[in-house]
Amino acid sequence: MLILLPPSEGKTPAAKGPAVDWEALSFPGLNSYRAKVLDALGLVSAHEDALALLGVGASLRDDVERNTRLHAEPAAPAYELYSGVLYDALGYKSLTPAQRRKAAESVLVISALWGALGFGDRVPAYRLSMGTALPDVGRLASFWKPQLTEALAGRAEGQLLVDCRSSTYAAAWTPPPAQTVTVNVFTEANGKRTVVSHFAKHTRGELARHLLTRRGKAPATPEQLLKATQESWSVELVEGTARKAHALNIILQG
Repeated sequence: MLILLPPSEGKTPAAKGPAVDWEALSFPGLNSYRAKVLDALGLVSAHEDALALLGVGASLRDDVERNTRLHAEPAAPAYELYSGVLYDALGYKSLTPAQRRKAAESVLVISALWGALGFGDRVPAYRLSMGTALPDVGRLASFWKPQLTEALAGRAEGQLLVDCRSSTYAAAWTPPPAQTVTVNVFTEANGKRTVVSHFAKHTRGELARHLLTRRGKAPATPEQLLKATQESWSVELVEGTARKAHALNIILQG
């Protein structure tokens, strides 16, 4: 089983420590592409219109300025770097050592800057969204898609992929549909279903935690994932097609 997560917009910078060790990152074959994105990001972030070019507000000026020195910034493991609703619900700090080892084996983060990261990979805090276009790189989802398709093929082979990414990050890599289950979250009130992004992020984080902490074998098929999820939620499985992944719909009562 692999759990695919998006990064969080909010990140917790490391206070001290060594800079990123490129050769220690998962999928080192991506390093030349990572370097290209990082260089383009540094140039854009040094521009006088950097905030507008990156689509962020003035409150994030310090984050954007940090983008200009990422080669030297202290690095932190992904499970500490990323914060926010989904990662708070996953609650890495309260996992047992055995559960943390499972997370290291099972969790991949799809990143606008780094392409794909293992949960223990150490990188500096940065500010960049997958929806951004950079000079000489273009739209990042389009840039990363062929690279991730090649780099992740071996890692995904034979695995059930539990896709908790948002649509923006899902655009950067389309895993094999037959072995992929996208996770959707709905609230239901008076027979009507609606999507609420905050609850979706929180519930996807809770699902990731449930899969990392539950006893027994990890689910290996969509049907086994359905049964595992039914341990905590009202849920339904929509079968996929040759081109479309299965869908796991978690239903919250509104």
